[in-house]
Amino acid sequence: MSRELTPREIAQRSLIKTYRKTLWNPFIAAVKRYELVQPGDRIAVCISGGKDSMVLALLMQELQRHTDAPFHLTFLVMDPGYNPRNRALIESNAARLGIPINVFESDIFAVTTQVEKNPCYLCARMRRGWLYARAQELGCNKIALGHHFSDVVETTLLGLFYGAQLQAMPPKLRSRNFPGMELIRPLYCVHEDAILAWKRYNKLEFLQCACRFTEARDASGDGVGESKRQEMKVLLRELKKTNPNIEKSIFRAIHGVQLDTFPGFKYRGKTHSFLDHYDGADWLDDEGKT
Repeated sequence: MSRELTPREIAQRSLIKTYRKTLWNPFIAAVKRYELVQPGDRIAVCISGGKDSMVLALLMQELQRHTDAPFHLTFLVMDPGYNPRNRALIESNAARLGIPINVFESDIFAVTTQVEKNPCYLCARMRRGWLYARAQELGCNKIALGHHFSDVVETTLLGLFYGAQLQAMPPKLRSRNFPGMELIRPLYCVHEDAILAWKRYNKLEFLQCACRFTEARDASGDGVGESKRQEMKVLLRELKKTNPNIEKSIFRAIHGVQLDTFPGFKYRGKTHSFLDHYDGADWLDDEGKT
């Protein structure tokens, strides 16, 4: 008679069995395509308590178990000022899923709730700084964040509609303020719908944002409130009704930017104009060419 699996074993097994095509395969595809993990890496997986970072932690554990290029994992949880109930939820989920978390505290919520202009941007910047610093103290050379395919697409639209720029979210980047540190996004090719399906399959409940801006959104009744990112989710949901592949098109577009069709672009903070190279051969008109 076979032994009954524990909730932890069921959750882990479902990643590479039930959701192999939608979670494990795209996760591995991103790790390989963007060269996110190298032998000997010491990676701090940053866990916010939400579904994305929790599934990232489990996928990284699976990768560590199956890889032939060993690397080290640390699971960081930064408490920016959660209430006791939210803190307890993170700890109980980590215990249930077998994630050995390292918790440390900060006062980020106390600071950002006093700011009226761009509090979400400030919160994100402060969180990342704290995580980099703590990871570096622990001897890590990388931090892994739970941004996924849907985040990438939404960020691209946010930049276009509200930032007046064509800007994407790279799968990895080096830190300017913490030499030797690198940020990686292993869920880059994983759709949010797949994470939600895995969560429901395992009957799990995770922490949301837990800040006053999320509460305002939830109380608004339209699911948007002051959240522009949520507005992008709603927009994409509507657009997919007539074009189911629209997210894939946007994702592919950021991998195939045609710079020679743009009148201007920025590289490493420096503005460039097509006029800088207009007299060169790269700006010949090929229309009508046979």
